[in-house]
Amino acid sequence: MEITIVSMETYKTRTQQLSPLEGHLGYWLRRVSNAVSGTFARALQEKQTSVAEWVLLRELHERGQAAPGELADSLGLTRGAVSKIVDKLDAKGWVQTGAKEGDSRFRLLSLTRAGRRSLPILAEIADQNDARYFDCLSAREKNTLRELLAKLTDHNRIHDVPTE
Repeated sequence: MEITIVSMETYKTRTQQLSPLEGHLGYWLRRVSNAVSGTFARALQEKQTSVAEWVLLRELHERGQAAPGELADSLGLTRGAVSKIVDKLDAKGWVQTGAKEGDSRFRLLSLTRAGRRSLPILAEIADQNDARYFDCLSAREKNTLRELLAKLTDHNRIHDVPTE
């Protein structure tokens, strides 16, 4: 192993060439993302719900019904992860499983009445969280931010839905 000794002047020159932490867009995205998602997760925990459960509930609400494998594919989760989330939602009485007409082996998930009743409460938490962090922006700024983030998501082929 070869050890290179660097003079203090060389070290100072090299470190002066480093970009500042605050100069990185990722730094700012991470700061905001951590705050927004952390506050949201804690608020959901007060309702004994996880972000993953919220995401799956929203997806089922949009679809009406879906097979666990379809949910896994659309959310970018493993089938095992979806199964664990479904088990938790089932224990709360928020989802039900039924057989597909003509194929008793094919299971379809849907929201129960209790699951549908929980959605507005959880949606209000999401809305309040967004308002807390983004109401300092004008409607135009929010739209611009949304468009830029969508563009970055598309360009970088980011398909997974954040569940944590």
